[in-house]
Amino acid sequence: MGILEKIQSIQEELNRTQKNKATEYHIVRQLIALLLNEYGMLIQVEGLLKGKLARYRAQLLEPTPGSSSGGGQGFEVQKSGDARIALIGFPSVGKSSLLSKITKTKSEVANYAFTTLTSVPGVLEYNGAELQILDLPGIIQGASEGKGRGRQVIATAKTSDLVLMILDATKAGDQRAILERELESVGIRLNKDPPNIYFKVKKQGGLKFNATSPPKYLDEKIVGSILRDYKVHNAEVLVRDENVTVEDFIDVINAGHRSYIRCLYAYNKIDAVSLEEVDRLARQPHTVVISCELDLGLEDLVERIWSDLSLLRVYTKRRGQTLKFDDPLVVRRNATVETVCDSIHRSIKDQFRYALVWGASVKYSPQKCGLQHAVADEDVVSIVTK
Repeated sequence: MGILEKIQSIQEELNRTQKNKATEYHIVRQLIALLLNEYGMLIQVEGLLKGKLARYRAQLLEPTPGSSSGGGQGFEVQKSGDARIALIGFPSVGKSSLLSKITKTKSEVANYAFTTLTSVPGVLEYNGAELQILDLPGIIQGASEGKGRGRQVIATAKTSDLVLMILDATKAGDQRAILERELESVGIRLNKDPPNIYFKVKKQGGLKFNATSPPKYLDEKIVGSILRDYKVHNAEVLVRDENVTVEDFIDVINAGHRSYIRCLYAYNKIDAVSLEEVDRLARQPHTVVISCELDLGLEDLVERIWSDLSLLRVYTKRRGQTLKFDDPLVVRRNATVETVCDSIHRSIKDQFRYALVWGASVKYSPQKCGLQHAVADEDVVSIVTK
């Protein structure tokens, strides 16, 4: 049986298990003691099936023996700039038009599906930063199973710092959910944080399961059955969040195949729908509304991209020289003076004495700071060396 057949078989069995679980729950008033036992077994079986499903899907996306590890022709784009943004969406939603509007790159635009067949890079210059934007071919339903060029598109999306999902405001409302499911099934978690679970494989000692407070959806039996399926018999598990689910624990086991990426949803073609519909779409979380045809909302979109990337601009100043505000260092949120040193040259830390910092991160300007001082947006930093 191939990987696809295994996935389909487990998915069907999982659906039957969930239906059975609902049936068992219906007779709780009459057989509560029996139900608790059987319901617990169903939860355990469901967790085991979900673990198998995640394992087979990971195998499906791995390169076949003898094939190259690259994404294929047109997908091997070197990462450059201060951040990478992947344009994801169905065919003919306006990804190429958007790339041409906000960058100097001209991606082929036409009124038919699959105009873009390769990965087309562009550079968005904003606030002194260079943001690499990749126009990827349109995804079709079943991309996570390798249909179309789904594997290459999704593999490239995993390397991005932000997913910009382009949606058609004139199409059915389920397009967003379909794309989310395709990305979810291959380990891309949109607008989520990693589960608060400590997990470590050990050489001996069996399974040690602990929790800071009793989990609502996990217990030692479920965790043990999932780990046995992964051939893990000795491990330490500490659950720090009572609301974590079976899926969260499976994600922790497969941490090397999971990517937690911010996602911004952009509804294009708002000029073709009513104002009421535009207002409804704009009120959805992590959403902006645009029209590439009429250049509506593009400035707001760029501002949201910058905000969601959480980038900071830091200006460096040499002693005795005039400060220039035209070439900032662009660093990530929670960056420190040490990060600034590494951005200039990694050898600077070896000669570091202190830094003089002006800006919002200090109480008075200038202030002497060490390597671990956290910088803020538009801070000015002067490094003093030995």
